[in-house]
Amino acid sequence: MELFAAIVLFLNAFFNVVAWPRFFKRVSSDPRARDAAGRPTAFYRVHAILLGIALVLAVASALVATLLLVG
Repeated sequence: MELFAAIVLFLNAFFNVVAWPRFFKRVSSDPRARDAAGRPTAFYRVHAILLGIALVLAVASALVATLLLVG
């Protein structure tokens, strides 16, 4: 069961590291990301926060998966 949990956590980490930065690249180029003065909008800030959370969860998932395999 621990092996299965570790695999799921590693897959979660991999998905977050691969998918979210690519998605954020599209968000950054979206016209809704900046206002007329070029400042980031709420649309941009919300997605930046979501990216940050996803990457923190990826690190946590990889760490817990490693601890499951080692411990």
